[in-house]
Amino acid sequence: MAENDKENIPKGSNGDAPAGAEDGSKAQLNVLAQYVKDLSFESPGAPQTLQGPGENPQLQIGVNVNAGPRGDDIYETVVHLEAHAKSDAGVIYNVELDYGGLFRIKNVPENMLQPVLFVDCPTLLFPFLRRAIADVVRDGGFPPLMLDPIDFGRLYAQNLSKGGDAPSGQPN
Repeated sequence: MAENDKENIPKGSNGDAPAGAEDGSKAQLNVLAQYVKDLSFESPGAPQTLQGPGENPQLQIGVNVNAGPRGDDIYETVVHLEAHAKSDAGVIYNVELDYGGLFRIKNVPENMLQPVLFVDCPTLLFPFLRRAIADVVRDGGFPPLMLDPIDFGRLYAQNLSKGGDAPSGQPN
């Protein structure tokens, strides 16, 4: 790094570290672990349903988020996702997944903790949940279910407007 470049780095009051870096007052969100907590896949019509979905195939997706403390500055967020595929002939498949994560959250104001747990944490978990769902459905003999991104912020806001405690909803 050239000598001139050093002068462009924001400095704290002591002149050698970025502001807030040493006193620990910056908000922190760390993923400690992520895991499949519960997984269920059913295809009661197999092998017939593997040959084609039948007339009027429909897919219903539901999502729910739960979160809570697990220790000092440690929180668990679990995204529960259900996908039910059916047709006029009956159930094609049902898949349910509880995908969780342990997070260390420090220096977040109390009024911002719930949005972090119900919006930011599930957003971080979603790509991994999406992959797990796609793999399970594919391993069940069907084309992988590629979920559209879920706007956890919108779900959280909808739940607050309904006066609920824990966000849940059906993505569009």
